Amino acid sequence: MAYRFFPMTQHQAEEIARHWHYDGEYSFYDIEADREDLEEFLDPEQRGENYYVVTSGEELAGFFSYHPVDSQTVDIGLGMKPSLTGGGRGRKFVDAGLNFAIKSFNPIRITLSVAAFNERAIKVYEKAGFVRGEPYMQVTNGSSYEFLNMSCMLKWEPENE
Repeated sequence: MAYRFFPMTQHQAEEIARHWHYDGEYSFYDIEADREDLEEFLDPEQRGENYYVVTSGEELAGFFSYHPVDSQTVDIGLGMKPSLTGGGRGRKFVDAGLNFAIKSFNPIRITLSVAAFNERAIKVYEKAGFVRGEPYMQVTNGSSYEFLNMSCMLKWEPENE
């Protein structure tokens, strides 16, 4: 399954925000679950040029956001279409997003944050080369939740001695 990346349009942002709903505890990731996330996602100025949709054939398969932190680090966010989750497609999806980041930003390190309860995603990220960082608490979706920072080193840089 080949994935292709395109800048997110307003129509696609609205489709994802309004129609993508995850089952059970994963409804935590519904864009509409957090007012601030929804506002950023739907506002073209706040989204800027950081959001990309991912297609597989003609189907909208997911999205990635890329936020350069500094000249060496890119922080990513991602979402896979709910009907495609849990079926063993996550690793290829994440790998495609990492490859796009490498081609577009040439980072040394990629970071992401994930809800600590989401072991399914954490396992996919670890298989893709990410390592768990420190947990932290974040206010979102009307409460405070534990998240993990994760990072993936793409290039080794020797430390200055």
